[in-house]
Amino acid sequence: MQLRNLNKTLRFSVLAVLVLLLIAIRAFEHRIFYDPFLDYFKNDYLNLPFPPYDGLALLGSMLLRYLINSVISVAIIYLVFTDASLIKLTIVLYAVLGLLLLLALFGLLCFSDSQSNFALFYVRRLLIQPLFLLLFLPAFYFQKIKEAS
Repeated sequence: MQLRNLNKTLRFSVLAVLVLLLIAIRAFEHRIFYDPFLDYFKNDYLNLPFPPYDGLALLGSMLLRYLINSVISVAIIYLVFTDASLIKLTIVLYAVLGLLLLLALFGLLCFSDSQSNFALFYVRRLLIQPLFLLLFLPAFYFQKIKEAS
């Protein structure tokens, strides 16, 4: 009984640390990552041209941030569900979605003007914030409930 409670306590503690890591990434994003669009989207970006940016540095920064958020999100999903097949599916989904979003982001930056800044805003947001975690957790939960009944 105590081992089971310890295991549960440990899982919740690690889960709390992982959530705090996601919050820290968001809180210190200006210091950790190169992203000239952080300030751009805080202003009246509908009437402004894209800010100058270094494409390679932006790609590296976006990829790094997406990977860090993805690893933390997969760990959270593992702690919640502890299902190896679900983790494999999650990793594949994160890889495919990340590749598609990176291609879309740089397609928008290279082949469009500032008139497509709404699309750029949302594609970028999906890359830099752990929104897929907020989608996958309830989806997997309801799938588990459906399988159990």
